[in-house]
Amino acid sequence: MNTIQCQLTERFFRYVSIPSQSCSNGGIQVPSTEGQWDMARLLQKECTMLGLVDVALSPTCVLTGKLPARLPQECDRQIPSVGFIAHLDTVDVCLSPEIHPQVVTEYDGGDILLNSAPHIVMAAVEHPELQKYRGNDLIVTDGTSVLGADNKAAIANIMTALSVLAADESLYHGDIYVAFVPDEECGLYGSKSMDFSKFPVDFAYTIDSCEEGEVIYETFNAGHAAVTIEGVSAHPMNAKGVLVNPTLAAVDFVNMFDRRDTPEHTEGKEGYIWCQSICSNQSQATVNLNIRDHDKEIYRKRKRCIVENIEKLRAANPRAHITYTIEDIYGNIADAVTPDNRKAIDYIYTAMQRLNIKPHTIAMRGGTDGSFVSTRGILTPNYFTGGLNFHSRFEFLPVQSFEKSYDMTMAIIALIYEG
Repeated sequence: MNTIQCQLTERFFRYVSIPSQSCSNGGIQVPSTEGQWDMARLLQKECTMLGLVDVALSPTCVLTGKLPARLPQECDRQIPSVGFIAHLDTVDVCLSPEIHPQVVTEYDGGDILLNSAPHIVMAAVEHPELQKYRGNDLIVTDGTSVLGADNKAAIANIMTALSVLAADESLYHGDIYVAFVPDEECGLYGSKSMDFSKFPVDFAYTIDSCEEGEVIYETFNAGHAAVTIEGVSAHPMNAKGVLVNPTLAAVDFVNMFDRRDTPEHTEGKEGYIWCQSICSNQSQATVNLNIRDHDKEIYRKRKRCIVENIEKLRAANPRAHITYTIEDIYGNIADAVTPDNRKAIDYIYTAMQRLNIKPHTIAMRGGTDGSFVSTRGILTPNYFTGGLNFHSRFEFLPVQSFEKSYDMTMAIIALIYEG
């Protein structure tokens, strides 16, 4: 490995050694786990040591700071301020929170024995994506956890870039802000709690997608609906004309929606309404629905459809008490693009051209912290970490692609300075 690859890998290993899985709790407590505080405090110390100013850790574990501009005396141009955002948490998919990465040097194309004790093997025939990385050094798991490149590869990328910039006085740049946020994996609760007065940027980037070359500036508009049905309980011996079964009412409600309009029957930019759960007993039932669409107007129609079906359910069950909430979770990044901020996206493609990286633009069937931040008037597109198979024990991170992600960060910073 070269010097940058070694620095990236060393940082990545240090960061994943801190367990920081988040926990889905509906945002009741942010951050949802203590490990994210440990991660934030480590980064707070490192940012301070690198000379960042205004380093602040919020009550909700959002860490912000600024690397002040370094400009030549003769520079009289206004350099845009840029932000970089990464999330502190790793995903909980019922694997171990403890991550033990290892490096496969010059991968030969065969099976990878991740763990000899329980004999966990990453079979080449089951993972054809491996073949593209023959001859590369691969960071892999020990088979008992995810790798955590989502999103600690991004944290290592950003911190390495800050380290290099701080140490080399020949590298000119504008103001660079960073934000490390918790609980992205369970609802973007960290970015939603940001104090944007501490992040006064012209535009920003998340580094939170996968394979080398991936670019994302289109995401879902996302919402959530919770419908509560209070029935009338009764003993079966005298239930006729009295009992209102909330469970059956919930089933009737879910069956009002098109079964083809669901995640398992849609792809690309096609949206959906997804019944995530029905929780019920003799007195009450709650239905949770996820609402997704790239098109803002169709997204609004989906929300109206839910309300219309609730009214139908009320008409069919006049003695039931039916209430609901519908909340927007995040928006489509593309809806925040204007002629004035389009340069933020252009810089990604110019950097890729400069680095000889083939772009692969994706309309993401999901969202990033940037999906929320963009709704606050800060356009925040997304580019690759280099990792593959996120949220899996078979996640892996090619070191050479990891370095390309870092190269992207440095190239974008340079392009912003160049104007």
